[in-house]
Amino acid sequence: QVQLVESGGGLVQTGGSLRLSCAASGRTFSDYVMAWFRQASGKEPEFVANIRTNGINTYYADSVKGRFTISRDNAKNTVYLQMNSLKPEDTAVYYCAADTSVYGRLNLYNYRGQGTQVTVSS
Repeated sequence: QVQLVESGGGLVQTGGSLRLSCAASGRTFSDYVMAWFRQASGKEPEFVANIRTNGINTYYADSVKGRFTISRDNAKNTVYLQMNSLKPEDTAVYYCAADTSVYGRLNLYNYRGQGTQVTVSS
């Protein structure tokens, strides 16, 4: 069992930055692919980014490429999402997810956090 707790969300103006954190506990963190998804009000969850167990291979949705950076610190059992140049359309609840495989949908991940709200004002 893996427990995930996100933090770092909040209210920011357009063009601002936030860094989300997701702290994991339970099984060996380094064994898991870590991913971020987001869900805007009234919409389905969408993929944002993932990072493989080696901490090197990363993948991003086109909508965030060049603005967001995912990273992980296996010693701290934490994955991060650095979000720069934020736009109002980035407003959503952001979820952290973990699994031993990569999935394109949040509900396919075995482990998911409770989410943290990010609101970008125009």
